[in-house]
Amino acid sequence: MKVCAIKFKTSSKSYLFKYDNLELNNNDHVIVETEKGTQYGKVVDIDVENTKNINIDKMKPVLRLASDKDEKDYEKNLRQSKEALDFAKKKAMELNLDMRIVDASYTLDKKQLTFNFVADERIDFRDLVKELASKYKTRIELHQMGVRDKAKEVGGLGPCGRALCCSGFLNGVDSISINMAKNQNIALNPSKINGLCGRLLCCLSYEDDVYTEHRKCLPKMGEIVKTSDGEGKVVSLDVLNKKYSVNIDGDIKEYGCQDYKKRN
Repeated sequence: MKVCAIKFKTSSKSYLFKYDNLELNNNDHVIVETEKGTQYGKVVDIDVENTKNINIDKMKPVLRLASDKDEKDYEKNLRQSKEALDFAKKKAMELNLDMRIVDASYTLDKKQLTFNFVADERIDFRDLVKELASKYKTRIELHQMGVRDKAKEVGGLGPCGRALCCSGFLNGVDSISINMAKNQNIALNPSKINGLCGRLLCCLSYEDDVYTEHRKCLPKMGEIVKTSDGEGKVVSLDVLNKKYSVNIDGDIKEYGCQDYKKRN
């Protein structure tokens, strides 16, 4: 039994599925079983190796390679999902619901139609669900997205000029705190440390462990330290290079981790 990674949309995260007795290649289109019904997806990794903490027996399977009919049904569903999105937006306005519906998607078997929306607070959308269920005669699910989820679905370019990490390669977002920016000596300017979603940049977590480890052998800013040239006050840190500068009677001198000695 092998495990593969599959994406359902170009900008969405990948999900793991098990398969056996199938010859799969990267970029193959396949039909998989999900909790919402059968779905049409694309293989992005035919052999996921890191599965130590995954219960493969409970994993959903790849059912088959997608046929020409599956592809036509999928494309038809995309068109009808767009029509359903327009209808839902119109009804939400008529019902005076303070929400913005971002997208809509059918499962391949059309047993479920899911709408993702953004709202500042909880929304009573029961009347909207009734309207949608009456028109489309299928199970309706409305899912309130967080701002990070919205950024992942919509995509865009980050301040670095590259495509957003969340809509590209990230399969999940780790806990990110303002302390990570402080740890890396980044100015706490919202325009510098916040992403398009308005939340702290995902990439703040990438190097945080390295900064934390390097700081263990460095003094703190403003600390009085002993050096071979006398005592002085730490005035700057170069964490990545494990260096610090000390003001000794007006002279600024640079030292490394191996030189660090606390004053008693």
